Amino acid sequence: MLAELVLPRELTDEELAQRCMRGDRLAFNELARRHQQRMYSICRRITCDEQDAKDALQEALIAAWRHVRNFEGRAHIGTWLYRVATNAAIDEVRRKARRPAPSGDMAPRRTDSSAVEDTVSDRMAVDWAMAKLPPQFRAAIVLREYCGLSYRTIAEVRDIPIDTVKSQISRGRQALVELLKLSQ
Repeated sequence: MLAELVLPRELTDEELAQRCMRGDRLAFNELARRHQQRMYSICRRITCDEQDAKDALQEALIAAWRHVRNFEGRAHIGTWLYRVATNAAIDEVRRKARRPAPSGDMAPRRTDSSAVEDTVSDRMAVDWAMAKLPPQFRAAIVLREYCGLSYRTIAEVRDIPIDTVKSQISRGRQALVELLKLSQ
């Protein structure tokens, strides 16, 4: 009986996906365990907020479980999960944009300081600038720059044409440059 409650670790993602599509919660738990860190990273980068990222990840995992039976297997299950996480993060950004924003939303200013402080200051400036980008640009940049995905994979994850991916990344990078000029 116990053997039925434990999944063998050597199952591939595709084998787990097949089991998930038949309603196997243990298989889904294992898939989620394997991909949760990257899904969280995607959510964190897109939302630019730890709590919002956790909320988006939770929504993504719920949505993935609800819709895994619709997974067609045209892409790798990990790619599909990253799409679900990206969409959940974008939805969270849009939800947050409808809420009243706290005052004092100014770009961080650089000051004369040590190397560690410069690194922290630079990171804060990039996070601030990323938070100002439209969600679709932010998602494209996160998937490319932070996750290292190819344009083709980003197109699959986002379910958009590859030329749209290239355009969003280009326009997002241009906007980042302009925003980062403001923070200096």
